[in-house]
Amino acid sequence: MKLLLTSGGVTNRTIRAALVDMLGKPVEQSHALVVPTAQWGHPMCGPASVRNLVAGGSDSRYLAGLGWASVGVLELTALPTIGVERWGAWVREADVLLVDGGDATYLSHWMRASGLAEILPELPDTVWVGVSAGSMVMTPRIGASFVEWHGAVDDRTLGIVDFSVFPHLDAFPENTLDHAERWAADIGGPAYAIDEQTAIAVDGGSVRVVSEGRWVQLAT
Repeated sequence: MKLLLTSGGVTNRTIRAALVDMLGKPVEQSHALVVPTAQWGHPMCGPASVRNLVAGGSDSRYLAGLGWASVGVLELTALPTIGVERWGAWVREADVLLVDGGDATYLSHWMRASGLAEILPELPDTVWVGVSAGSMVMTPRIGASFVEWHGAVDDRTLGIVDFSVFPHLDAFPENTLDHAERWAADIGGPAYAIDEQTAIAVDGGSVRVVSEGRWVQLAT
């Protein structure tokens, strides 16, 4: 699977060009599935924010509203009740999974419980576009300060990449570079702080930052 790990989505031409390169065809010819699941695990999210994402509201313009050939919804909490023999085909037929933010530990839990995490290695050409928690879920740890789900045992997530991501750099008062540096010291491994105009593109063994904004590599 190819990963485009963002803080705020496909917010500029540079990130969009990286997405098109990963897809191997225009966005307008690509079929997407939106994954809103992480929102349910975060206390600041709920029905209104999920509706805004999947129904073409203002928050969708950098993710679901990019002009896809088609957009469907893949809700991970429903998948265990219908079986992979049904939903697996939906995932394999999609060109891209658009995975929104919320709580990354909640998303990690449901990726495992649904079986989606298990089939990711079978999707080498599919692109995963993560926003915030949708990006952080692919990392080894997210840091205790980003855990909002009461069911989380710790801050560990899937560990598909070997670095961690501090999103929303400078977007909120608590997301300063000083905060990111303290967070990275606790994480104790490779990490990046990225703003809303930055993404990390992972394709095979290649990891590159694509940005029209601010980003900092915090540890190596």
